Amino acid sequence: MSTGILISPQELNQAGNSEPLVIIDTRDPEAYAAGHIPGAVNLRDIFTYLATSTPEGLKEMEAKFAEEFGRIGLSGKETAVLYEDTMNSGFGQSCRGYFLLTYFGYPKIKVLHGGLGAWTKAGMPLSTAPAHSTPASFPLHITPGQVMIDRYEMLKALADPSVIKLDVRDVDEWVGTSSSPYGPDFAPRKGRLPGAKWIEWYRLMKPTASGPMFKAPAEIQAEARTVGATPESTIYLYCFKGARASNTYLALKEAGFDKVKMYFGSWNEWSRDASLPIEQGMPPLAA
Repeated sequence: MSTGILISPQELNQAGNSEPLVIIDTRDPEAYAAGHIPGAVNLRDIFTYLATSTPEGLKEMEAKFAEEFGRIGLSGKETAVLYEDTMNSGFGQSCRGYFLLTYFGYPKIKVLHGGLGAWTKAGMPLSTAPAHSTPASFPLHITPGQVMIDRYEMLKALADPSVIKLDVRDVDEWVGTSSSPYGPDFAPRKGRLPGAKWIEWYRLMKPTASGPMFKAPAEIQAEARTVGATPESTIYLYCFKGARASNTYLALKEAGFDKVKMYFGSWNEWSRDASLPIEQGMPPLAA
């Protein structure tokens, strides 16, 4: 199996013969029932769960997913393999699962590059049979501050020009005509974090014969340079709820960016606290 996080359909098809896997379908239950990778379990909460970065919110999230991941059979011995439909159509939901497992300190994580679309284009089989998991005790090995920051750390970073605050939301959210991907007024405020830079998450992917895939490391580094970021930069990511930013997090890590952290509460949390500053209107021209 490849040493990186991304795994191809061919590698995944062979991996089950040599090591224990738990394949996780992050799509909605209806899509899962219509056809999924044989043996995959469905865990939609990976995408839908709205997290907050308060101590209470983090404890709640940790307890919930320790139970959920244990229920589907992750004990630490198995490689967790996550997938969505395609890399650009599920708002980064498989990558959100990768980020959550990384935050929890899970040792073996893969993301199916290209998702189910790439799997089917490679001629791999689908199943409509629901999977049956053997529950396990999920191990939590969280190192605070290693990959995730809270709202207070992000607030402090607003005054630090050495930290690149990277907004990866869609353009309507960036310019403030919409508050979320769920509708213009889903969240109470529209706008962006003051001083944030912007790379729309789609820009780190490109079309291929097997569907949208991440760009090559050199291409991702070139995209990052448009906002002044290099592999040595400290980058704090945010989107609306940490899904699209997880897609960007994975792309940056695979491209050699080591000092990347996520504000997982993102705009869903930030916009609901009126004491936190926001920037509105058309962004200033880049220097």
